[in-house]
Amino acid sequence: MRAIILLLTACLLCACGGGGNSNSGGNTAAPVNICQRNDINAQVFCALQQDYLWYRDLPTSINPDNYASPSALLQAVAAPQDRYSFVLTAQEYQDRFINATFFGFGFSSVRADNNSALQIAFVYDDGSAAQNGLRRGDKITEIEGVSVSQWLSQLDAGTINSEDIYGPNESGVIRNFVWLKPDGSQLSADFIKSDVTTNTVLHRSVIEQDDKRIGYLVFNSFIELSESELQQAFAYFAIQEVEELVLDLRYNGGGLIRVANQLSTQIAQRNVQGQVFVKYRYNDKNTAKNNTTLFSLGAGSTSLNLDRVFILTTASSCSSSELVINALSPFIDVVQIGGTTCGKPVGQQPDQIGNYVLFAINFQTVNALDQGDYFDGLVPECQVPEQINGDWGIAGDPLYAEALQYIRTGNCSNVATSEISAASLRSLPAQMPVLAPWRVNDEH
Repeated sequence: MRAIILLLTACLLCACGGGGNSNSGGNTAAPVNICQRNDINAQVFCALQQDYLWYRDLPTSINPDNYASPSALLQAVAAPQDRYSFVLTAQEYQDRFINATFFGFGFSSVRADNNSALQIAFVYDDGSAAQNGLRRGDKITEIEGVSVSQWLSQLDAGTINSEDIYGPNESGVIRNFVWLKPDGSQLSADFIKSDVTTNTVLHRSVIEQDDKRIGYLVFNSFIELSESELQQAFAYFAIQEVEELVLDLRYNGGGLIRVANQLSTQIAQRNVQGQVFVKYRYNDKNTAKNNTTLFSLGAGSTSLNLDRVFILTTASSCSSSELVINALSPFIDVVQIGGTTCGKPVGQQPDQIGNYVLFAINFQTVNALDQGDYFDGLVPECQVPEQINGDWGIAGDPLYAEALQYIRTGNCSNVATSEISAASLRSLPAQMPVLAPWRVNDEH
């Protein structure tokens, strides 16, 4: 199945084309034209010459044999401005984007309290961690009877690796965890490693504030599984007669553009139906591929028809997350709250080459008004620093609390720094788009 992806992405293999203006580390061209070779490295470089958005920045010639893997080759020849192109094995691609699974305990964490604890950013419902009661905001203090501070000290010193802490990636591996809840209570349990389905809707809820029903959706990535999960979430919101929506994309690194389209349309169908969702712009060798996509419910069937949406972001909000903001801004009021996004207005199409899948930047995206030059990220209207104070939806979450107070007052709070409205994207000049990491937090 082919899928257009904005966060992780690549190009369709074609015949090779020309190159840039420098050699790579003094390498000399192979005696046979690279595009006539059958080895994987040669095929990868051939594909880059034809489809890479910045193909002019590639070295004029290389010897593919000088690189130990397709990843090493890509890293060596990528354009200086390219932060996002990469290569996966076919199985890694299948697990992450199709099966939506990874191997582990099912939690994501960040270091906290001067490296004496691992604070939980989120958990997956299917993992052993969630099933044993671990939740966002909890702090792991011990693993296998050893303090987290001691583990991290050894990890930073290079005397151990992650596998020493969490165990090998084998089914049935058990580790004992001790953690503190936000109220100070301590819990302990054995977590068991397994294949974990990565649910992409991490939380949904509805509250009533000043006689207004407000929906809250924490959405973590744009993958195939998301289509049905979003449909379930919006059906729930529709039944609850939600009048405002807070969409939390703070950790969402991106993914499938068609899912971003579905989500955007479910938010505001009445305002966007028949309108341009995104315009794709390829390099000058592939202008025939340039095309426009309209807003579409896709796999969804329920929409809220909102005139306004509140979107929570951080530097980890990337790619398709940014696309939702940029695509909706010409048509409804988008109030962005939190931190500046990663800055990736470009994308890729995954291309399988042998047993690898190439994700090389090969197109740029702009919205209905030809806007999309946010390489430095989208700046929120209300700037609020991310802070984990407990589970999703608590009143003490600074980003969520800011959205609720904005709904109440119509303005940013005194603690938020206001610089640029998401609505002002409508007046920005036309641009050329580029992405962020798949995950900034450690997943285990």
